[in-house]
Amino acid sequence: MSQLENVYGLHAVEALLRHHPKRIKRIWLAEGRGDPRIQVLLELAKAERVIVESRGRREMDEQIDGVHQGVVAEVTPSQVLGENMLDELLESDSAPPLLLVLDGVTDPHNLGACLRTADAAGVRAVIIPRDKSATLNATVRKVACGAAEVVPLVAVTNLSRTLEKLKKRGLWIIGTAGEAQQNVYAQDLSGPIALVMGAEGKGMRRLTRDHCDYLVHLPMAGSVNSLNVSVATGVCLFEAVRQRRLRLIG
Repeated sequence: MSQLENVYGLHAVEALLRHHPKRIKRIWLAEGRGDPRIQVLLELAKAERVIVESRGRREMDEQIDGVHQGVVAEVTPSQVLGENMLDELLESDSAPPLLLVLDGVTDPHNLGACLRTADAAGVRAVIIPRDKSATLNATVRKVACGAAEVVPLVAVTNLSRTLEKLKKRGLWIIGTAGEAQQNVYAQDLSGPIALVMGAEGKGMRRLTRDHCDYLVHLPMAGSVNSLNVSVATGVCLFEAVRQRRLRLIG
C-alpha cells in the first residue's frame, strides 16, 4: 500500500515546488494543459528534477475528490509539528510573536482558510489541539492555496498547558467570545500575542477561556450574531497587523 498522498491545485503544488520540492515524487498534469501558469510549474519541476507526466482529465477526476485544476502531485506525507518545536519557532523570530490558536476547528475548509489568512498576516505558527481538530489533508491544502506548505502547523496534546507556556514566554493570550465586553478594535494587539479562535458554533472550551488574559468580541451591526471562524480570524488578525504597522510608524 502506497504511503504517498495527493496534493492538488495550482497554488498548492507550486508552493510545494518552491518550499518542499524533495517531498514530491511525481506530478500529473491533465492532457492538453499548456498555459502560462502550467509553464511556471514545469520550469520549477525541471529545476528540481521532479518527474512530470500527463494523465487524462477523466482519470484525474475519478482519482481526486475535489477541484484539482488539472494538477496533482504525489508527495510524501507532510508532518504536523509537535509542541517541542514551538520554542524553536518562537526563538527564530526577532519580531513580537503573532500566533494563531484554533480551539477545536474541525472543518478542513475552515482550517485551510485560516492557514491562508495566517500566512497573509505574517503569523509565526498556527496551534491546534491534537484531538478533535481538523489536520492537514488534501482539502486543507487546496483551500489554503499553498499556505499549508509555508505556515508551521503545531499540534499539542494539552492546549491549556501550551497557553500557560506561552504566557511564561511573555505572550498575551487574547480569546474571542461573543459575550466579551471589550471589542477587538479597543484591544492592544501590537505586542507578543496568541489569538485564540473557538470552534464553529461552540466557541472556545471553558479551560481554554480560563487561560485567556483578555476576551474580545467583533461588533456586529447586522441581523446575524456571529461570523464563520475563518472570516472572524481574518478580521482579528488584520486588526493586529494594522496596529503593529502603526506602532512601527510611530
